[in-house]
Amino acid sequence: MSEFLKAIANRRSIYALGNEEIVDRERIETIVTEVVRHTPSPYNSQSTRVVLLFGKESKRLWQITLDTLKARISAAQYPKTEEKINNSFASGYGTILFFEEQAVVEGFQKQFPSYADNFAVWSEHTNAMHQFAIWTALEAEGLGASLQHYNPIIDDAVKKEWDLPASWTLRAQIPFGKPLMTPGEKEFADISMRVKVFGK
Repeated sequence: MSEFLKAIANRRSIYALGNEEIVDRERIETIVTEVVRHTPSPYNSQSTRVVLLFGKESKRLWQITLDTLKARISAAQYPKTEEKINNSFASGYGTILFFEEQAVVEGFQKQFPSYADNFAVWSEHTNAMHQFAIWTALEAEGLGASLQHYNPIIDDAVKKEWDLPASWTLRAQIPFGKPLMTPGEKEFADISMRVKVFGK
C-alpha cells in the first residue's frame, strides 16, 4: 500500500487533543499552503479560503463557539457542551477554518449562466476536498484532528473577530493537536455494495 493510501486509511476522528508542539508551526503552515495551492477546483475557480489559528487565537475561536452556544442551549445542556469543546477542540494545538468565497462563485455563475446552478454545488465539492486533503496530511505528520461544523451560527462572530470579508462563508473547522487517544476499530459496510466494476 502506498504512503498516500496508508495516510487515508489511518486518518480518523481524534477527540482528545493536547497542545504540545509535535509538529512545528512552519511545517503545518507549509502543509496547509501547499494543499490549498494544489487542490483542484471547478474551472480553476480557487474559491476556497483557509484560516489557520494557533494558540490563543485557536482558543478564542472555541470560546466564541461556547459563548454562541450558551445563548442557544439550556443551562442543563451547557456543562456537557462546555466539557466537550474544552477537552476535544480548545485543548489542541490549533484550528483550521474552511471558507468559500461567494464572490468567486457568483462571478462564475454570471460568466457561465448555463451552469449557474452547478457552481454552488461544485464550490462545496472543492471545499470538501481541501478539508480531506489537509486532514489526511495532518495525520501523515502524526497529528490528531476531527472535522467540526459549528457554522453557520458562529460565522458572523468569526468574521468580525478576525476581520474577514463578509463574502466568505464558513464551511467547517478542523481542530488539531497531539493525539491523546487511540481510536477504536472502524466498521465498514460491505464494499461490494459501494464499489461496482465493469469491463475487463
